Amino acid sequence: MSEDESPEPGPAGPSKIFAPGLLDGQVVLISGAGSGIGRVTAFELAGLGATVIGCGRRIEPLEQAAALAVEAGGKFEAVACDIRDESAVEEMVAGICARHGRIDTLVNNAGGQFLSPAEGISAKGFRTVTELNVQGTWNMTHAVAAACWIPGEANPPGVEVSGGKVISITLSPHNGMPGMVHSGAARAAVENMMKTLSIEWSRFGIRLNAVAPGQIATHTLKTKYPAKMVDTMEETIPLGRLGEPEEMAWLIAYLASPAGDFFSGTTITMDGARDNWFGSWPPEIGQEDGKPLAEDRKPKRPPG
Repeated sequence: MSEDESPEPGPAGPSKIFAPGLLDGQVVLISGAGSGIGRVTAFELAGLGATVIGCGRRIEPLEQAAALAVEAGGKFEAVACDIRDESAVEEMVAGICARHGRIDTLVNNAGGQFLSPAEGISAKGFRTVTELNVQGTWNMTHAVAAACWIPGEANPPGVEVSGGKVISITLSPHNGMPGMVHSGAARAAVENMMKTLSIEWSRFGIRLNAVAPGQIATHTLKTKYPAKMVDTMEETIPLGRLGEPEEMAWLIAYLASPAGDFFSGTTITMDGARDNWFGSWPPEIGQEDGKPLAEDRKPKRPPG
């Protein structure tokens, strides 16, 4: 499939939720911006006036997304970077600072995992997932904070040192994910990282949060995972549907805006109540409409 035939979506036009110019003047760095939630988020933020720098290991999908965003009137720069490589991340951040003098928001979206029984995951496989999700998130968060938000010797010349925001994308459910023990462990680590840093770095005006999406209808979800799993996924979600990538993008835009300035140290779960339930919905022990069963009770005696 050629780049022009990419199955990933393009810009959807003006935001359906937010006013034009909401993020005017902001510089936002998004990892994993070439596909899925990261790509749709990049389009939404660029459409709201932010200068978006999208990074990822593969430059081709990033350049294709950037071209579409620019054609729609947005600002989107594509940068190839393996977030597991500390030096590469620091070099990328230094380049952004040199070009723009600031980074206002970091969206740690890049991540990955694969389905496997726990006993089938090798040490290398487990390490690969944790390096990308945990070490990569730390590399990005530390590099941006040291360069742009924490006064010190790491500040590049001319950078506007001030507080900023980190939004890290994790996963729901939180009650255990059979077949994804490596990813569950990694995402839990990232959520705790955001909580800890929200306290420690509050003195620098840095706000850090995690967003935990459930099953979101991305191209990857629809094509990478077993058809039997995908076809029955909606049956496990109390709201009865998959989430849309745009819904994640809107939440991230909200947090990046002034409306999100008092959010810090929390994990926002967006999964149609899936985090609170495991099994089919409506449950077999209930009624067809999902209304819980009620016990038969004796009628009240009339007064007197």
